[in-house]
Amino acid sequence: MSAPATDARTAHVAGVERLLESYRAVPPAATVRLAKRTSNLFRSRARTAAAGLDTSGLTGVLAVDPDTRTADVGGMCTYEDLVAATLPYGLTPLVVPQLKTITVGGAVTGLGIESASFRNGMPHESVCEMDILTGAGEVVTASPSEHADLFRAFPNSYGTLGYAVRLRIDLEVAKPFVALTHLRFHALAELVAAMDRIVETGQLDGVAVDYLDGVVFSADESYLCVGVQTAASGPVSDYTGQQIYYRSIQHDEGRKDDRLTIHDYLWRWDADWFWCSEAFGAQHPLVRRVWPRRYRRSSSYWKLMRLERRFDIGDRLEKLHGRPPRERVIQDIEVPIERCAEFLDWFLANVPIQPIWLCPLRVRDDDGWPLYPIRPHETYVNVGFWSTVPVGSTEGETNRMIERTVSELEGHKSLYSDSFYPREEFDELYGGDAYRAVKERYDSDSRLLDLYAKAVQRR
Repeated sequence: MSAPATDARTAHVAGVERLLESYRAVPPAATVRLAKRTSNLFRSRARTAAAGLDTSGLTGVLAVDPDTRTADVGGMCTYEDLVAATLPYGLTPLVVPQLKTITVGGAVTGLGIESASFRNGMPHESVCEMDILTGAGEVVTASPSEHADLFRAFPNSYGTLGYAVRLRIDLEVAKPFVALTHLRFHALAELVAAMDRIVETGQLDGVAVDYLDGVVFSADESYLCVGVQTAASGPVSDYTGQQIYYRSIQHDEGRKDDRLTIHDYLWRWDADWFWCSEAFGAQHPLVRRVWPRRYRRSSSYWKLMRLERRFDIGDRLEKLHGRPPRERVIQDIEVPIERCAEFLDWFLANVPIQPIWLCPLRVRDDDGWPLYPIRPHETYVNVGFWSTVPVGSTEGETNRMIERTVSELEGHKSLYSDSFYPREEFDELYGGDAYRAVKERYDSDSRLLDLYAKAVQRR
């Protein structure tokens, strides 16, 4: 073991001890939360004055093993730091969520997805084992053979069954460049059919596909973005400057080729938070010239959005212009691929939000995952949409309408944002019986929040 890896593990052990000390300091009746400077959650929650758990020692990469193609990381290690540690070995995580500040522990307990998910599933499916701080105040090592019930229920539990302290994850070989082909479609059904063929065959025009996602701008303008890793050198594009990645996808007919380094491909969405940077003026050519590159990233936009929410700036501006307040519709949902075009047609007819992100996925594990019970080895499509709409006559009217439609189409939605399900339906969708059994075993005193309380009641 190298000296840097040894030093990292020593620092991690000290960090775990600080975490446990901070846990013991929380009064028995107080709510337990992590002390985090950043977050990728968008649901509202009650304010609390309670001090959070000290996670400052859990942010590092402990070791990268190029022989076994694994990495050991702290639960609060960001994918930005993890990728920086693995790329020198020509390796990457099997799935790298789109935003740099997403943590490995967060992507596992809260789910994650990206353009490799059609072949590699979700981030938690590449976890070999993890150390988890449970509600009982103990750190246990969970794996497919040890504390397997906790290991399997942890994905989609959002910290209500415990917090990941350390994770060992599988890595895969990565070539230095990604050749991109952007395919235009004039009908959504044609795009979905082409996506289905690529997922089933793993190929486009006889060439193996490594990455696949898509963007819908309107009913008659949509694109599949097909990525193929390559070692061949050549000119590459840069979307961290004046050029904007999602705008580069658009063209009139047929196909358009592009090329990025593997590093820039993995973070292609981060510089403009997909397309949401437009809300802060960051896509205006004049503003973009003076906006420092180091602040042109999702973490900066998140801080701006947090300020907006704190002072209700958006609603104040709407009121100033004589318009009603707006409802946040920030969601990712999954529907079976055979229902995808149906959902998109409905969404475009009922929700005034574009563009829309598409990402196919397949859960690889034969047994599935109890708290997110989508069928293994069947193709689903993640549909992401992130904006606001005018408020309706009831709280969360548009979000509730989306929830009903997704359920009717045999889909699910992610729980990182506002949810409105009644308890019975929530339990049916998110493994209520399995969840309660694991909750009772590892957090019998309910020191951690209940999943329904956290995801829907927003405590």
